[in-house]
Amino acid sequence: MNQRTSLVTGASSGIGLDLTRTLLARGDNVVALSRRATARGALEASPRLCVLDVDVADAAAVERAASRAVELFGALDLVVNNAGIFLARPFTDYTPSDLAALVATNLVGFVNVTQAALRRMAPRGSGHIVNIGTSLAQQPIAGVPSALPILIKGGIEAATRSLAIEYAARGVRVNTVAAGIVDTPLHAGGDKRALATLSPAQRIGRADEISAAVLYLDSADFVSGEILHVDGGAHAGKW
Repeated sequence: MNQRTSLVTGASSGIGLDLTRTLLARGDNVVALSRRATARGALEASPRLCVLDVDVADAAAVERAASRAVELFGALDLVVNNAGIFLARPFTDYTPSDLAALVATNLVGFVNVTQAALRRMAPRGSGHIVNIGTSLAQQPIAGVPSALPILIKGGIEAATRSLAIEYAARGVRVNTVAAGIVDTPLHAGGDKRALATLSPAQRIGRADEISAAVLYLDSADFVSGEILHVDGGAHAGKW
């Protein structure tokens, strides 16, 4: 296999950081994006790594990053829409600023990055986009009121299927990994014993398990439009 080039958003911590390291270990060139990627310094320097401070809500900045990836490494083979925020609130407690933040990062960011990827993948007839979603979009949990992020993530699941069909003839695949609760800094202040009860597996997931799902999808050339749940069975129903 020729050396692949991957772009990961939200790459400075949690799932994005693990995925960036995993792709580098696979031998990929990686462009790692995050609003504070260089300041956090979580990634060791490598000639196959380009770290850029990019807010995915900024369309021009995303376009520059995608162009930089092609300039440095020749193409974009895999793009992972990982950047996102999660706000659990009773529905009537969400504020206009909560809504604006969720839309900017989770929705506008998805649109900006996916458009930039498709503009470069479709003309060359190959590419793969993976979105990191949540199993809550399929199976909400009474103790985790989160209708606004679910509204957006559920829409991205629908867009995954739509884009998979729209771009199939042009050689581009689109998939989503619907993650359960994962042990990342996002949940650093949470009660892990309580969080473990949110899956019938009675544990929380690991970032490397999400990375493994991305690697599987990237290797599965005949899989597109898939919502792959990695949540210990939480999406399957009441337990």
